[in-house]
Amino acid sequence: MKFSSVAFFSVLFATTYGAQVTYDNTYDAPRGSLSTVACSNGANGLLTKGFTTFGSLPKFPFIGGAQAVVSWNSPNCGSCWNLTYQGTTISVLAIDHAGSGFNIAQRAMDTLTHGQAVDLGVVQVASQRSVTQYRLSGQKIP
Repeated sequence: MKFSSVAFFSVLFATTYGAQVTYDNTYDAPRGSLSTVACSNGANGLLTKGFTTFGSLPKFPFIGGAQAVVSWNSPNCGSCWNLTYQGTTISVLAIDHAGSGFNIAQRAMDTLTHGQAVDLGVVQVASQRSVTQYRLSGQKIP
């Protein structure tokens, strides 16, 4: 009983991490092919869930790379992350690898920074893996 209570509260109060966010216009292209990202095919890939382009994803344009996606077919493919910058929070779907922090669509970063993505280039954010499950092609994505 105690173990299940501890497990529940550890999920309920997920840890928040500091991270950097940059942008890449590649993720802004709705016709961008999912075959070009780390979360392409394989058991954890997004192509295997019926998606073919960035624009076909329900979170588009709030997509991009995350450091948590360490390589092709990562179990973190399709994970959702809440990024908070100066009181503004967006939710981003991880579809690719990022060397450090998050590398997201410019439109997503513009929303996060109130239109300042190009001027700022990189920002430090609080990041937290979302406990909300998104459904992609009828399947829950962690």
